[in-house]
Amino acid sequence: MSSIPNQVSMNRTWAKLTLEALVRHGVTDICIAPGSRSTPLTLEAGERSDLTVHTHFDERGLGFLALGLAKASHKPVAVIVTSGTAVANLLPAVAEAGLTREKLVLLTADRPLELIDCGANQAIDQHNIFGSHAVAAVDLPSPSASVPASWLLTTIDNAMAKQACDGGAVHLNCRYPEPLYGDVAGVEQYLEPVSDWIEGTKPYLAFPQHATLAGVDINSWESLQKKKGILIAGRLSAGEFAHVEALSKALGWPLLADPQSSGGSNWQCYDSWLQHAESSALLAEAEMVLQFGARLVSKRLSQFIAGFSGTYWIVDPHPGRLDCAHRPAARIRLGAGDAARVFAESVQLAENAGWADSLTLIAAKSHDLALDYTQDRLTEIGVASRLPGWLDDQTDLFLGNSLAIRLVDMFGRLEGQTVFANRGASGIDGLFATAAGVQRARNRKMCCLIGDTSALYDLNSLALLRQQQHPIVVVLFNNDGGGIFDMLPVPGAQKNQFYRMPHQLDFSHAAAMFGLGYCRPDSLHEMEHLLSEAMAKIGTTLIEVVTPPGEAGEMMKQLFSAIKQS
Repeated sequence: MSSIPNQVSMNRTWAKLTLEALVRHGVTDICIAPGSRSTPLTLEAGERSDLTVHTHFDERGLGFLALGLAKASHKPVAVIVTSGTAVANLLPAVAEAGLTREKLVLLTADRPLELIDCGANQAIDQHNIFGSHAVAAVDLPSPSASVPASWLLTTIDNAMAKQACDGGAVHLNCRYPEPLYGDVAGVEQYLEPVSDWIEGTKPYLAFPQHATLAGVDINSWESLQKKKGILIAGRLSAGEFAHVEALSKALGWPLLADPQSSGGSNWQCYDSWLQHAESSALLAEAEMVLQFGARLVSKRLSQFIAGFSGTYWIVDPHPGRLDCAHRPAARIRLGAGDAARVFAESVQLAENAGWADSLTLIAAKSHDLALDYTQDRLTEIGVASRLPGWLDDQTDLFLGNSLAIRLVDMFGRLEGQTVFANRGASGIDGLFATAAGVQRARNRKMCCLIGDTSALYDLNSLALLRQQQHPIVVVLFNNDGGGIFDMLPVPGAQKNQFYRMPHQLDFSHAAAMFGLGYCRPDSLHEMEHLLSEAMAKIGTTLIEVVTPPGEAGEMMKQLFSAIKQS
């Protein structure tokens, strides 16, 4: 007579099957926050030698750590949290992943159904808590011998197949009844129907993925390549920019490279020189825009595209609409590198090669103006315009949102660094944690440029930057609040109270609390020297760049005026 496994055994068995299924879909990293209800998953994860385990005490930071790992590795990354508000804290990272399609797998522990909405402790309604931000969501029943293991495996495989196709987050809500602790026994008969799968290495269900060139109209391309065109490089994966750059050279078309493309061009600083009337008029002669990658930083470039009346093609592997101006466009769902190679292979004699080469003069002038204007003054624009040039091409660059990434876009030029950023929802939360995840996946030197309000928002996650095996430098702009609002027409009388929100804090004690190196330069020359020293030693150094409130906004106005008149 067969015995029914006890609840501890069923909880652990379902957790083990879940993790094995995820490993077969490419999961190699798992991020865990402390909690009791998640014990079946946590203990099973700890026993696996094929999973690299990352831990953090803050679930919000944990979600962004996983986001950074997924962003850099291009693989699904699993997250384990306990029940209640621990789950809700994952929402910001899930929202970002929903927009930029990093692959997260959220394993959220939950109370069994009979303990929901009846006053039980640490029990909230977790069913579909992430809504449309997740690509797939499954509310699993409590583990039971009456539910076949094959059902659990096919359910997970089906959700992971959706993620493989579209990216984004998968949510598996795991309801574990007590007891949660104890030994596993008596599950052999329950697992017998899936014994062949257990002995194998493949997913239980297979959903083959076939990459195609659908949407690439080579016949139309043969005629369009003869026109005056513009190439735009938006958010690209590492290594893709080189193929877009090669296509630009073959066509003789200008290449406008967003910082997220991890590349630069002779047309840099376009967010600045698009304000120059003659230059923007020349660019407007274009008859075609071919864009690789979405999520552009520059508002002025987005406005140019919105008003463009020619042929517009946008290449991006992610599903859905990626043009908020809703222009008529050919939407080509393909990786930028693959598509650029297809286009380049069929380039014939480009009749309008070099048609916008004169714009490189105003581009160089814009960059030089920023360098000359700042000289050796320690300013945000001075640092942002020079920072890529201070770093070698073996150093990854993580750009924070708000003012940091915009200044690099306006006045800087990348020098071969691979760039990472959170430009889906473009929030200021979780930036330290995301950078930590990127660095763990890449195992390279990193420089992180971030603002003071963003740093305060994710101060907990400085704990993730401790005990590094590679140099990490955090360049922190401290202008005493939200400097981005100096660029916006917010009411002057309420700017400080409701927008900038001055904090009058410095970060020396934060660095000391988390055991990080710290320095505060007084000039650009000292800044360059300190950065070079920090990049040459193992560990994390925080370089705090303190500037007067409002200075960057005033300098931008003066620089833009000079560019318009140049």
